[in-house]
Amino acid sequence: QVRFVESGGGLVQPGGSLRLSCAASISIFGIYAMGWYRQAPGKQREMVAVISSGGGGSTNYADSVKGRFTISRDNAKKVVYLQMNSLKPEDTAVYYCNKQASPVAWGQGTQVTVSS
Repeated sequence: QVRFVESGGGLVQPGGSLRLSCAASISIFGIYAMGWYRQAPGKQREMVAVISSGGGGSTNYADSVKGRFTISRDNAKKVVYLQMNSLKPEDTAVYYCNKQASPVAWGQGTQVTVSS
C-alpha cells in the first residue's frame, strides 16, 4: 500500500525558513512525479509545488510561492523535500505530499504556522 508521511513543520516567525520532508512507502518511487500541497483552515487544498519523475529536472510552483520555495527529491531515499524560505503568515496551512497524477490516500500532513 502506497503511503506518504510528512514531517518538518512547526511554528516559525515571518521571514523564517522550514524544510519539509515526505517519506514514501512505495516500491518504485522515481517513476512518479510528486507534489506538495497545502490546505489552510476554511480553504480548499491547493498545489504548492510539483517535481517531475526521474531526476526531477522539471519543477513548477504556485505563483504565491515562486522564488521562496524549492522542491527537490532523493529517489534513493524515497523522499521529497520542500525548502520554504521567507515565510509569510499566509503560508500557514497543513502541508501534504502525494503523487501528482492519480494521488493516493492523503496522509496526516505536517502543520506549518507562520506567526510572530
